[in-house]
Amino acid sequence: MSQSLSRALTILGLLGDESRSLDQLAVELDVHKTTVLRLLRTMEADRFVQHDAAHRYILGSRVFELANRALEQRDVRSIARPHLGALNASTGQTIHLATYESGEAVYIDKFDAKQSVRMYSRIGRPAPLHCTAVGKVLVSAKPRAEQIDIAHRIEYAKFTDRTIQTPDRYLAELKLVAHQGYAEDHEEHESFVNCVGVPVLDGTGNTVAAVSMSVPDMLLDHAHVLATLPEILAVAAAISADLGWKPKPDVSEKGR
Repeated sequence: MSQSLSRALTILGLLGDESRSLDQLAVELDVHKTTVLRLLRTMEADRFVQHDAAHRYILGSRVFELANRALEQRDVRSIARPHLGALNASTGQTIHLATYESGEAVYIDKFDAKQSVRMYSRIGRPAPLHCTAVGKVLVSAKPRAEQIDIAHRIEYAKFTDRTIQTPDRYLAELKLVAHQGYAEDHEEHESFVNCVGVPVLDGTGNTVAAVSMSVPDMLLDHAHVLATLPEILAVAAAISADLGWKPKPDVSEKGR
């Protein structure tokens, strides 16, 4: 690596911690100010750094553009797969991964249950938005205006006696999902099948996918499926962390 490139990368790392003056950077790089200033001018021309009125340097907009592109280029399916496999191995149940694409929730990965019971879901097949846990999770993350638009476009096909049938009921369900951080499919899509779904977040905190576990009632009843929620949440959090998400510190913990 060239000396100039090494110094430029060091500058980016330092500015990632906090703003710095030219004098501070020169001291930390142990080089003359003119050398640092030459690097900074080149980096500023390409928007990698910028300086304020007090001539303190901070990261520029180009850095954030590249960071966002790096996050977008991460393949959620490949990143999630080992985590989903581990959840499937520990629970023995059907595990799904779904994303929101062109107005539909689409299954992009699936691990079948260890038992011989087969689920309706298939990779590449849409999941109804109004009666699946993944559908509810993905739509609940949308702005409320978009939720309302989606709620009034859904046909509300009735799969079981528990299937949601009206926009008002669906919007109330989405509000509940957003509040509690998970969604349930209590025999709404398939009779005698219970499902719990949770969101997967990217580095910007946006919901980019949903993880769910589905179990026939003959194996686990609704209460027992819901009891697995902490394990499913932990897996979703691990996937989110691999995608660059960092949870905000708990304000209540400060000062303790």
